Amino acid sequence: MTQPPGGRGGGGPATVALVAAGGAAGACARYGIWLVWPSVWGTFVVNVAGCALIGVLMVLAGERGHGPDWVRPLLGTGVLGGFTTFSAYSLDVVRLLERGALGTALGYAAGTLAGALGGVWLAVRLTRMIRPPSSRSAVRP
Repeated sequence: MTQPPGGRGGGGPATVALVAAGGAAGACARYGIWLVWPSVWGTFVVNVAGCALIGVLMVLAGERGHGPDWVRPLLGTGVLGGFTTFSAYSLDVVRLLERGALGTALGYAAGTLAGALGGVWLAVRLTRMIRPPSSRSAVRP
């Protein structure tokens, strides 16, 4: 539901490079937070911060048109996408609510949460069946 980089239907190689660079930076930031705070609360902070930041970006770069065209692909899709995809999911729910699509928003929110949790649970069970956990079975992001 989120728009492609730049919100104009995509971009060329330069846009792809911006998204990749931003994604690497966001992923490194998330991993750095996990190294400092290796718990669900570190993940919680990442997800909530990512949602807050994508909200700021949506208003400043999207609604208000501040900044050049490369800001959204670099910071939105790239950095925040690498930092957390939860921010894009939350933004989609808010956009649906703002359009008055309450049922769709609630269904999407609940369905995504259930699907994500169910997908992780199923993948963990199946993977453990195929390859039992070793003594080094710490959960990492």
